[in-house]
Amino acid sequence: MAQLETTQQYGSRSFFRNFAAYFGPALVVSVAYIDPGNYGTDISGGASFGYSMLWVVWMASIMAMLLQYLSGKVGIATGHSLPELIRLDLKKRTYVIPYWLASEAAVAMTDLAEFLGTVLALNLLFGIPLLYGTFLSVLDVLLILGLTGGRVRRLEYFFMVFVSIIGIGFVYEVFITGPSLGPLVAGSVVPQLGSVDRLLLAVGVIGATVMPHAVFVHSALANDKITDSRVEVKRRAMRFHRLESIIMFTFAGFVNAAIMIMAAAAFYAHGKQVATIDEAYRTLSPLFGQAAAVVFGITLLASGLSSSTTGTLAGQAIMEGMLGKKLHLWARRIVTRLINTIPTTVAILSGVEPLQILVYSQVALSLMLPLPLLPLWKFTRDRDLMGSFVNRKITTVVSGVFILMIISLNAVLLYVSFGGRI
Repeated sequence: MAQLETTQQYGSRSFFRNFAAYFGPALVVSVAYIDPGNYGTDISGGASFGYSMLWVVWMASIMAMLLQYLSGKVGIATGHSLPELIRLDLKKRTYVIPYWLASEAAVAMTDLAEFLGTVLALNLLFGIPLLYGTFLSVLDVLLILGLTGGRVRRLEYFFMVFVSIIGIGFVYEVFITGPSLGPLVAGSVVPQLGSVDRLLLAVGVIGATVMPHAVFVHSALANDKITDSRVEVKRRAMRFHRLESIIMFTFAGFVNAAIMIMAAAAFYAHGKQVATIDEAYRTLSPLFGQAAAVVFGITLLASGLSSSTTGTLAGQAIMEGMLGKKLHLWARRIVTRLINTIPTTVAILSGVEPLQILVYSQVALSLMLPLPLLPLWKFTRDRDLMGSFVNRKITTVVSGVFILMIISLNAVLLYVSFGGRI
């Protein structure tokens, strides 16, 4: 793995060389914010409300940037991942085991979105039946791990390729669909929540912004970059971490905005009712040509493959941190994917739309968000734990407000999902 130089150096060459050595944790985590689940939410928002809900995407991106920054920060400052700190804080295995099981369930359900995205992309691009795709998708991350040898730096290079594909793909989609600049700018800066449907979309976008597994794994990936415990090395790493977080989560925000902009320009502007990813793919072709649909499908496949790999790394970090036991990445991938194959296969054989499973998985995930967020807020404001890296008061207040908003909005989503029966 690339490591930071431990000697103090100055000058632009030293800075960029060390930044390049550190670069990777936020890159790997950022794909969790442009996974197939985000595709569905952003497409629905753009197709239903045009550009008017873009402000929610930007606000959600700011929340993600701060909370993921704090996750990496706690890993760098303490020398422990967030799951490790939770184990040390809970102490007793009778508390740790249930916490671990709930966290693993969150990873499995998050992976379900990536799994379905990959299955759907294979179906749309190559005509592979959904049932066969469910079994082929078990091998996706195994192929990536085999090509990289499981080495983190090689994985990071793969992520650069995937992220580049997604970014370039949506630059093309936005260009080909020709959005209207005036409404786009207005929708980005003028909040609109004039109906229940708009409120629910805002809840969906913000409530699904911070995924439990992304918060857990960022601390582990950032900590793995530090091999020298001296404060000056950690302080320099913190600068790189802050810069990388700004770059990558800004990028993720722009991709999410691009998906919604494309949907607004392609579907809303043409009066097309599009609610799902496969409908978006099939509607793009007659409006803008087959190339637009194919590029969209390729970005979906890249999104599913990369975000699935992040889920595997997150599961490994959670198990190692909370149980202190290591499990080979390949074994984790097989177990997680086989678990997700069962409900998807049952749904297909019974004639149920597989994407409907996502509704229930997102509702369940809303209950699990406090698992990483509350400990993260607690640890980063603890001076005894963080030392000189403890949060400033304003950081604690703002992050606390963000966490409260996210949990509250997910509670609203949960309440509405059950029709007020809870």
